[in-house]
Amino acid sequence: MFRVMLVEDDERLAALVMEYLHSYEFAVDLVPRGDLAVAHFKATSPDMVVLDLMLPGLDGMVVCRQIREISKVPILILTAREDSYDEVSALEQGADDFVSKPVQPRILLARLRALVRRIPSHDNAVAAPEELLQFGSLSISRSDRLVHWKQQVIDLSNTEFKLLMILVEAPGKVLSRDDILKKMRGIEFDGLDRSIDNLISRLRRRFDDQNSERIKTVWGEGYLFSPSAWE
Repeated sequence: MFRVMLVEDDERLAALVMEYLHSYEFAVDLVPRGDLAVAHFKATSPDMVVLDLMLPGLDGMVVCRQIREISKVPILILTAREDSYDEVSALEQGADDFVSKPVQPRILLARLRALVRRIPSHDNAVAAPEELLQFGSLSISRSDRLVHWKQQVIDLSNTEFKLLMILVEAPGKVLSRDDILKKMRGIEFDGLDRSIDNLISRLRRRFDDQNSERIKTVWGEGYLFSPSAWE
C-alpha cells in the first residue's frame, strides 16, 4: 500500500479523491490546513504529497518548500490556480508535478502512478505499476517491452516504443515537440520537428486513432496522451 498525504481544505474534493485512490493501491491521510502539513508529514512519513496551494493557515507554496527541505518524496500540486507563474514557481520550490482543478480522478491516479515510477525503491506491491502500465485496453510491459491493445500484440519499433513511453509517463499533460525531442535523445532519430509529427501519425495508426482521441493534438502547444480514451 502506497501512502499519500493529501493537503486540501475543500471537503467535497478531498472526499472524492480519497474514495477514488483508496480503491486502488493508495492509502490517503487528509490534512485540511497548511500550517498542520509539515508536522503531519514528519509524524507519518508518507510516500507522496498531493498539495493544494490555497490553504488556510499557511500557503501551499511555503508548505512545498518546507517539505522539500527535509525530504525528496514526490510532491504533486493540485490547485485551482491557472497562472503559469504559479506552475513555474511551484516547480522551482521543489514540486514534481502540477495539475489544475478540476481534474478527472483517473487522470490524477495516472499522474500519481507516473510519480511512483520515479521513486527508486518500494515493496513489491508498489513496484507493480512500474512493470505493467494499464490504460483501459492498452497494456504495456516495461520489462519485456510488450504492448497489447485490445488483446492484440502491437509490434512497435524502438523509436515508436520510446515515444509511446514518453507519452504514457505524462498522462493528461501536454508535451511540446521540444519536450519530446529532448527525451528522444540517445536513440536513432533525426531530431527534427517534422519527424515528431510523422512519428505521432505512425503511432496513431498502430492504435486505430485516426480521430486523434487517444493521442491528442493541442494546437500551438504539442501532444497529450489521454488516459481515459483507451477503453
